[in-house]
Amino acid sequence: MNIVCLDLEGVLVPEIWIAFAEKTGIPEFRRTTRDEPDYDKLMRYRIDLLKQHGLGLKEVQDVIAGIQPLDGAREFLDELRSITQVIIISDTFEQFASPLMRKLGWPTIFCNSLEVDGNEITGYKMRVKDSKTTTVKALQSIGFETIASGDSFNDLGMIRASKAGFLFKSTDAIKAANPDIPAFETFDELLSGIRKAL
Repeated sequence: MNIVCLDLEGVLVPEIWIAFAEKTGIPEFRRTTRDEPDYDKLMRYRIDLLKQHGLGLKEVQDVIAGIQPLDGAREFLDELRSITQVIIISDTFEQFASPLMRKLGWPTIFCNSLEVDGNEITGYKMRVKDSKTTTVKALQSIGFETIASGDSFNDLGMIRASKAGFLFKSTDAIKAANPDIPAFETFDELLSGIRKAL
């Protein structure tokens, strides 16, 4: 039995933190997992930056409320879910994901949670260590064959652990460093690649 595991940001919706950088006019928030492989380092940087600028959960959620899925993402997901099971595995947080899941037709998402004091984001709790790869291996341990796709450094583990994996809308640097992983730019290409792997 197959299950497709997809990243969220950069694959189905725009990067939340890039949208936040644009809305706040603070370019330092543009840093994502495409730039920084160490997720703990990246999140501590973001939390410190929020505190430095007096910003918190409400300000981030206000930006997320205006984010729309990438063109064709909802249709791609609907088509994919009509032929196989799909789980979104994301390093985002429950407090961010809900409005995006509504816009995508409520797919299943496995993500993490923020630690919040009033409006201040004080920390975060990862569901498990190396959550994407760990989740894929757990699914395999209960009889699923996984197919995975993502765009960033933190997706490479789940892509490589799966029976088939694809980079999607990734950076030139990540594609160049992983030339053995097929890289797609359109939802039609990704859907075709997944269909062949099923």
